Amino acid sequence: MVKSMTGFGRCEVSNEDYKISVEMKSVNHRYLDLGIKMPKKFNAFEADIRNLLKSGIQRGKVDIYVTCETFSDKAVSLNYNEALAREYMDIFARMSEQFSIENDVKVSALSRYPEVIVTGQNEEDEEELWSLLKEALTGALEKFVAQRTKEGEHLCRDLVGKLDAMLDWVAAIELRSPQILKEYRAKVEDKVKELLEGSGIDENRIAAEVTLFADKICVDEETVRLTSHIRTMKDALLKGGAVGRKLDFIAQEMNREANTILSKANDLEISGTAIELKTEIEKVREQIQNIE
Repeated sequence: MVKSMTGFGRCEVSNEDYKISVEMKSVNHRYLDLGIKMPKKFNAFEADIRNLLKSGIQRGKVDIYVTCETFSDKAVSLNYNEALAREYMDIFARMSEQFSIENDVKVSALSRYPEVIVTGQNEEDEEELWSLLKEALTGALEKFVAQRTKEGEHLCRDLVGKLDAMLDWVAAIELRSPQILKEYRAKVEDKVKELLEGSGIDENRIAAEVTLFADKICVDEETVRLTSHIRTMKDALLKGGAVGRKLDFIAQEMNREANTILSKANDLEISGTAIELKTEIEKVREQIQNIE
């Protein structure tokens, strides 16, 4: 089944230490463009994140937002800078001796001096973090792909309906084309009779004139190619997969054939049908831009 390039997915997982949330959303794009915003602690996992996402996404501009809450206090610790504290005490002792004043510094006062007690970041368990992050990413990706698939099904049904209508219009052009020649031959014969006033009609001259006209307005090749393109696009849609680029190319070829039919048309009925074809092909091209 084909997929839309617009989608959304969100998943949140947690344990006693962390809560990780992953949110994904996408819009149309010619290629796959992954934009990942996440805490610095996850930077080491970026390659793994991209590989995981590529397993389920082929095209689109996808924004991924990762947030993490830490519940336990093991990630942060307090550290006592013994060397610095000793330097402070040595200075206080010298000051006491130099100025003959009492050295009344207590532990509580010493601990408040800059850099004596500092907070530090303990190394976190990368395996635990990746396991939790992978679970959240996988959950968000599944929901993201499911929504894309659902929208893709709607697109596919609508496009198949449009393609079936196009086949009917092409068939109408093929049915109408021989009638144009008959009508043109009748007009030529009537004109010749009028000019010759009952004299004999040169059938060879009339046949030659009709043949020249037929060459100018003949759209048999165009209708055959257009029918082939329409059926190829329909087969690709029903087969599914990442066919967006292929469909876009086919739509360009369909538009080219419709333009040629319109330029050759020397009949109001065929011109009207060709215009309807071009209008519908443009609608199809717009919708195809949203297919992965």
